Amino acid sequence: MKKHMFLLLLTASVFSINAANAQTTQPYEMTVSGVKVIVQPSGNDIVEIQTVIKGGVQNYPAAKAGIESLAMTGLTECGTAQQDKNSFKNKLEKLGAQISAGTSKDYSVVRMNCIKSDFEGSWKLYVEALTMPKYDEKEFARIKQNALTGLKRMESIPDIAIDNFADRVAFEGRAYAVNPSGTIESVTALTAADVKAYYQGILTKSKMFIVVVADLDRADIEGKVKAMLSGIKQGAPFTLKKSFFRPYKSTFSADSRELATNYIEGVTSGPQPGEADFDAFNIAMRIFYDRHFLDVRTNNGLSYAPQTRFAVGTTSVAKVNVSTTQPDKYIAVFDKLVDKTKSGGFTEDEVKNMKATYLTGVYYRNETNSAQAGALASNEVLFNDWKRTNNLVDHIKKLTPTQISDAFRKYIGNMVWVYQGDTKKVTPTLFTNGTLHKADNPVMQ
Repeated sequence: MKKHMFLLLLTASVFSINAANAQTTQPYEMTVSGVKVIVQPSGNDIVEIQTVIKGGVQNYPAAKAGIESLAMTGLTECGTAQQDKNSFKNKLEKLGAQISAGTSKDYSVVRMNCIKSDFEGSWKLYVEALTMPKYDEKEFARIKQNALTGLKRMESIPDIAIDNFADRVAFEGRAYAVNPSGTIESVTALTAADVKAYYQGILTKSKMFIVVVADLDRADIEGKVKAMLSGIKQGAPFTLKKSFFRPYKSTFSADSRELATNYIEGVTSGPQPGEADFDAFNIAMRIFYDRHFLDVRTNNGLSYAPQTRFAVGTTSVAKVNVSTTQPDKYIAVFDKLVDKTKSGGFTEDEVKNMKATYLTGVYYRNETNSAQAGALASNEVLFNDWKRTNNLVDHIKKLTPTQISDAFRKYIGNMVWVYQGDTKKVTPTLFTNGTLHKADNPVMQ
């Protein structure tokens, strides 16, 4: 499974468009056996198909975290009702096709990529994996052990560990606190029978839609999808829930660790998909990234790779990350920068340059069929509007410095701060009370 690749694609695709190449025909949607099918003609000989199952962490309790991830991995790694894993993969390899799956906090994707001449054979294997997974006990034990090894490895990577820690603290009591990969405890408890039953439960038409980026005949698509869906139940009506996040006070949580440096992450509000200022805030955070990098690294030498980002999902938030040996000095610089940005806003030149940079990146990212399909999928899930992928450019071009500055002021406020490292080197009250305008604060003197 290309899980890390899937997550990177998911992050980029929320803001992508599919107008990178001139299209001979327009994208369209149709309903087949109660399931929405979104079709984007590609203008090339590559076929990309993505079946999306909505829900993510809303589909299972925290105690079962990791179950959907294992279910997705097992589709191609545990054999099918018709053949074992090796036979399946050998056929796939002969075709030169790819079938993979991945999961996020909001949805999972089962994807197929092949050349048009191999579509018939590749589609049969795709349907087999999607609708007839076996979850063989022996193969399941292998992927489960791989998952546990991966969890241990992730916990040893500070950048990943701090982000998981931040999510657990910031979203405590919410579904978003759950890591889709699970925990050592939750994954250890899962069995092949558990995962098979779970997958059968989420594979429903009510949670599903399909994206096709390819030059295929409409009737052929409709016929193949109808046949695939014939054995899939309708399921109960499902709505993916969105949740706004706002900290009403700044908090600080520390985890003492022996690390070469100290890791800090802050989480605060962001507009939810569909809000009027969503795109404005996206641009604001990108400009703030540049300001933050300049102030923290270039001007003060406090961190090698400071970051800020707009983490988009059904609970969208702004995040700030830094690794530093001087956490107290960092928070002083950060607070001052936020104060300056709120007071002065963003300049016309900053906005003009960032809009150009952003849109260039959108076109660049969207050169492949896979990226186009990912953009359509993410916008359909999060915005309930796959067509947003085609009109995003116009929305971005219309944004003004005032709109972008106001969006930053509206959402950047109290922060949930988490810290991993030497707790003797940090003063928590500087993070919870702020450092600005405090004459008795030695950091600011």
